[in-house]
Amino acid sequence: MDRPSLPEPEPLLALIEALRRLPGVGVRSARRMAYHLMQHDRPGAGLLADCLSGAIARLGHCQRCNTFTEDEVCATCLSPRRDPTQLCIVETPADQNVIESSHGYRGLYYVIMGRLAPLEGVGPRELDFERLIARACDGVVQEVILATNFTAEGETTAHFLAELLRSRGLSVTRLARGVPAGSELEYVDAGTIAWALMERRAT
Repeated sequence: MDRPSLPEPEPLLALIEALRRLPGVGVRSARRMAYHLMQHDRPGAGLLADCLSGAIARLGHCQRCNTFTEDEVCATCLSPRRDPTQLCIVETPADQNVIESSHGYRGLYYVIMGRLAPLEGVGPRELDFERLIARACDGVVQEVILATNFTAEGETTAHFLAELLRSRGLSVTRLARGVPAGSELEYVDAGTIAWALMERRAT
């Protein structure tokens, strides 16, 4: 790690290293954040620490859809207004939020919390696909919508899941190609997501 010639206190170094765990944050950005919090916004630093501790202590995974929740089953899964015959599979809770913001989908979700990445050691077992298959084959779900990202890993995940789910007699569809190839849903606008849902295709 690049360090300035002036030695930094160990707690500051630890904070910089912790901030580097955030996606897209390198050493320089992490150092700027750490110095800003310590120099200009100590109350903000305390609030951030409290919120992180609270989230770690209170958040778990929904027993039905695997998203983050404080309860055993999340509010979306419990809602009588959702269509239980449709199950949309997404990689992350952030992707789920993007699809919700499109207001074009009223079914339920399953969040796999990742994507297949064999070179990184992430396979079906690590993502607990057996649990996903059990959820999709509950006898109520009729259509599974694969809404993994349009990256190489997301496409691989979608193809793998499509084969598994079709072999169990489920109708499987994929978001339409209105979502640009190589893109992640988190960064796609709601209008495009809504169109991709409406124009989804059989896999």
